[in-house]
Amino acid sequence: MTADADAPNFLFLENGRRIAYHKIEGKGPTVIFFGGFMSDMEGSKALALEEHCRLRGQAYIRFDYSGHGSSSGEFRDGTIGAWKEDALAVVERLTEGPVLIIGSSMGGWTGLLVGLEVKDRLAAFIGIAPAPDFTRELMWDKYSPEIQAKLKQDGYYLEPSEYSDAPYVISYRLIEEGDNHLLLGGPIELECPVRLLHGMKDEDVPFRWSQRISDALTTEDVVITYVKNGDHRLSSDRDLERLCATLDSLLEG
Repeated sequence: MTADADAPNFLFLENGRRIAYHKIEGKGPTVIFFGGFMSDMEGSKALALEEHCRLRGQAYIRFDYSGHGSSSGEFRDGTIGAWKEDALAVVERLTEGPVLIIGSSMGGWTGLLVGLEVKDRLAAFIGIAPAPDFTRELMWDKYSPEIQAKLKQDGYYLEPSEYSDAPYVISYRLIEEGDNHLLLGGPIELECPVRLLHGMKDEDVPFRWSQRISDALTTEDVVITYVKNGDHRLSSDRDLERLCATLDSLLEG
């Protein structure tokens, strides 16, 4: 395959952002992968799902939020609302008919937010260690008074990452704006089938988050799969096989 064949396409938004994506044509519903915080569409889950959908003849899209991967913008300028806008534009402008959203970590939050916007088209939702409300409950509420003060004073905080040599640049605006999109305090009014996959050794998003999401969802068709020795990423070969089998069960059910 040539470098040109590997190059992404771009969706140009009215706000000036340029969203990189890869799309394969096929039968519906279109499967769309929503990546995680500071992740990109070249990750193992995004690529495994693409290959699986290609073999099925299933339409599939993977994309990068602004400030991520090949899309325009700086990560430090991003917010949950902006990333939701990016993802919603992908759904509205690159697909027709039913969609099946798969969201990993932060993508579980943005995926639910977008799902609520297009609920009449949402065939099903799969969350992988889904992390709604993480900016408040898993960041701000857990930060020390010193870190909170630095965020308020400087506008950002460099948070060490176990997934990268470079720290995450956490902005105070990310925390504040995230409060506009909290989901766990009320009902999540989706009626489609929902499948949640969560590792019980997840050190980033506690596995109880999936139960909280299930409790908030109005649909009764929710199945949670806990992976006893699974970590946050759930990207081992066995995890990827489980993810693809979960997708198959929804597409064929």
